[in-house]
Amino acid sequence: MSSIRRATILKLAAMAHEMNLDVMSGPLVRQANGRWTIGHDDLMSWLEEHSGQELVFVMGTMTDEQRLETRTCRTCGRDYTGIDCPYCRANRIRLRGHA
Repeated sequence: MSSIRRATILKLAAMAHEMNLDVMSGPLVRQANGRWTIGHDDLMSWLEEHSGQELVFVMGTMTDEQRLETRTCRTCGRDYTGIDCPYCRANRIRLRGHA
């Protein structure tokens, strides 16, 4: 896996954590009792807690070989790889004090 893709997945998780969203990371394992866990978190319990809610579930594997495409920022015109343009993000943080 490219280190850029791995870093981008971790950046996405960090952004979700900053927004107080549920973030789980670690190996997906089926326990002997049939329950699924991600790291030390019981996935089945989490799903039961959110039953009936409208959710967005984002999953990224840390071992695939997909490459991130280079994009052109619609604001500044620079090419970048990742979730958002790092130049514009840095300017937003500088000018507004947050992302």
